[in-house]
Amino acid sequence: MTTGVRRRMGVEERRQQLIGVALELFGHRSPEEVSIDEIAAAAGISRPLVYHYFPGKQSLYEAALRRAADELASRFVEPHEGPVGARLLRVTGRFFDFVEEHGPGFAALMRGGPACPSGAARPAGAVSATHTVIDGVRQAAYDHVMAHLGVRGRPPARLDLVVRSWVALAESTALIWLDGRRVPRAELERQLVHSFGALVAVSAAYDEEMAGFVAGMLADEPADGPFGDLVGRLVTLVAGTPAVPAQALR
Repeated sequence: MTTGVRRRMGVEERRQQLIGVALELFGHRSPEEVSIDEIAAAAGISRPLVYHYFPGKQSLYEAALRRAADELASRFVEPHEGPVGARLLRVTGRFFDFVEEHGPGFAALMRGGPACPSGAARPAGAVSATHTVIDGVRQAAYDHVMAHLGVRGRPPARLDLVVRSWVALAESTALIWLDGRRVPRAELERQLVHSFGALVAVSAAYDEEMAGFVAGMLADEPADGPFGDLVGRLVTLVAGTPAVPAQALR
């Protein structure tokens, strides 16, 4: 019977292994619940060796955040082909894939969760670094949505507001959904895409430039697509709503 010889890892390879181990642990439990000892044990090395590659838990946590952020940002990549509604629905599905795979880790990422002992203050630099990673994810989502909408350069003010609001809505919706998952995921994904359609439609009602933009966006949308489905649901809803006397609206 022969015994295998453990291969010695190079510096960068070991760093990447530790980041992967930390990300896996942070993905299932909040960062403050994960200790350096657990990370070392999962990586098959000693606690002092972890500190050889990372000066502390915070630096390892930030490295894990950056990898998670890169993976999350990649979920927004989608070929610019076909109706916008269907593209947004596929992107939203991949976004929720990530949310479901990395529940606590996603929550920690978007909330800038602590990586210090309970009650301990986080260094200002650590807070700034974490926020920079999170803002990068939000900006990547914003840029990809704008690209799908065919916007180059500086977007109209109202469209900028709509897209940033929708990105924030998707983030907060996912965080709330994780707490109990009381709404079926597929239904929630479609509802989020419908929310985007509703946001641009309301903005179009107030601005001619937005009205022209929405008309162009909907020109290639099929009746059975997400936006066509939204229109059908709204028509059914309005048709089934009793008329309200005009004086009651004053």
